[in-house]
Amino acid sequence: MAGFDLHTHSTASDGTTSVEANVADALALGLEGIAITDHDTTAPFERARRAADGTGLEVVLGTEFSAEQDGWSVHVLGYWIDPGYAPLSDELERLVDERADRARRIVGRFHELGVEVSYERIAELAGDAPIGRPHIAAAVVETGAARDVPEVFDRYLADGGPAYVEKHAVDPVRAVELLVAACGVAVLAHPGLYGAQDQGLDAEVIERMRHAGLAGIEADHPDHDEATRARYRDIARGLGLEVTAGSDYHGEAKTNRLGSATTSREVVERLRHWRRA
Repeated sequence: MAGFDLHTHSTASDGTTSVEANVADALALGLEGIAITDHDTTAPFERARRAADGTGLEVVLGTEFSAEQDGWSVHVLGYWIDPGYAPLSDELERLVDERADRARRIVGRFHELGVEVSYERIAELAGDAPIGRPHIAAAVVETGAARDVPEVFDRYLADGGPAYVEKHAVDPVRAVELLVAACGVAVLAHPGLYGAQDQGLDAEVIERMRHAGLAGIEADHPDHDEATRARYRDIARGLGLEVTAGSDYHGEAKTNRLGSATTSREVVERLRHWRRA
């Protein structure tokens, strides 16, 4: 299987598989490369390097940066970032702290709705990873209030849902600025999944992100239908941006399979040239 899967998650955030397992599975699939893009963290970088050392698999080290626009979550993938760049690492640390506080507020919302989910159980499920909504959803399923994690999101936790709590995050333009300043390459993740009824991110916001240094758009995402893919490919072409693909792999937490969406080496090399020295 040729190409790079440029969007994967592990137990360092809200995935169910270790970064070592993801590297091993990428090798078994014959992928040329895999991006390490756990939410708001660079914690698995060294482990990923060690796992891939000597295998011939290229590991693209990055993160999926949480931003917010008009009350809606917007995620920006940052590749080849310098984890020691203080303004970015400080913001990532703040986001992790915010996740814990937000989880407590979401638990309060669930209690108001009659769902007795426990913050302690959520923290136990998250382990050493930053707490995310999938951890909360898994704990809610254990209470019997929903059949599975997708139902929890559909009924309660999706943006604007009855248990949703806004997070205090930078806007997408600032997210791009921080990633670029950290010698990284910024790519807008799954733009069709934002807003009410997944209306997608507005082209005007993407244009402002482009002026801040955005290099690409993840138009080819497993959760995009063909019309959405075509829309964001057109926006990318109009702004001179690269079109990327990634599986958004989360192990058993999602149905997306590792390697189910890949980016060619040619595009990866063009992305690499967007890096600032």
